[in-house]
Amino acid sequence: MENFEKDKLKRAKKQVEELKGFYIHLAVYVAVNTFILINIYLRSDNFWEWGHFVTVFAWGIGLAFHASKVFDFNPIFGKKWEERQIQKYIEEDKKEMDKYK
Repeated sequence: MENFEKDKLKRAKKQVEELKGFYIHLAVYVAVNTFILINIYLRSDNFWEWGHFVTVFAWGIGLAFHASKVFDFNPIFGKKWEERQIQKYIEEDKKEMDKYK
């Protein structure tokens, strides 16, 4: 039982570290991109060009993947999909076992 409690604590600490890492990533993303965009705004005649926002969008995609990992969001292979697959394999095993009864 003691090992179970240690495992729970270890998993909780890992989750907190992942969450902390995401928030640090988010803060750096906001700070760096704000600095970049302010510099572009102050030094450019035409602010609204695609090239000025490449960093924001590309890094934003990476940040979105980081968030989906930390917050367990996966619309394609989410919890419901996992549950359906588990039920499917349980049913297949039952049918296979029924063959030999």
